[in-house]
Amino acid sequence: MNESTFKLRPTDEYIELIKLLKLKQIAQTGGHAKLLVEEGIVKVNGHQEFRKRNKLRIGDVVEIQDFKIVIV
Repeated sequence: MNESTFKLRPTDEYIELIKLLKLKQIAQTGGHAKLLVEEGIVKVNGHQEFRKRNKLRIGDVVEIQDFKIVIV
């Protein structure tokens, strides 16, 4: 499994799930990111996530296929 981190900027409280998928280049477009979430492929903190704009905060873990992203 490929594991990486995403560091929130000090001025940001959270990042939305679909934005994270685009920034980490797991999804090519916003539409692709939305499809991944809608199809139930994405897990947040071990639970299947269907909310596209779920607010991810420090300590959250996102898993999709063979990728794992930890928010720091």
